[in-house]
Amino acid sequence: MKINKALTLLTAIILGTGLVAVQAGEGHAHKKQTTCPVMGGKINNAQYADVNGKRIYVCCAGCIGKIKADPAKYISQLEAQGVQLDKATTKSDTSKKKCSGHKH
Repeated sequence: MKINKALTLLTAIILGTGLVAVQAGEGHAHKKQTTCPVMGGKINNAQYADVNGKRIYVCCAGCIGKIKADPAKYISQLEAQGVQLDKATTKSDTSKKKCSGHKH
């Protein structure tokens, strides 16, 4: 009976140590953003808000205003989920060209 208790205790210690190691490593494991933090749907890579030096992808243009109204809320929400946000990039001169077919 003492042997069973000792083995159970040893197993619990080993598993517990592994769990702590996994949890400690979670702060280092980052994943790409796949869902819109506003609506929870799949992101559209063409729709995003660049805020506080970070790029937050959204599902539709309607979510961009909500991100810009409270960027810290959405940044902290995504980072708490382990999402590594892309860095905001500055637009090059070629991106300033007018699109054909409509006015900006």
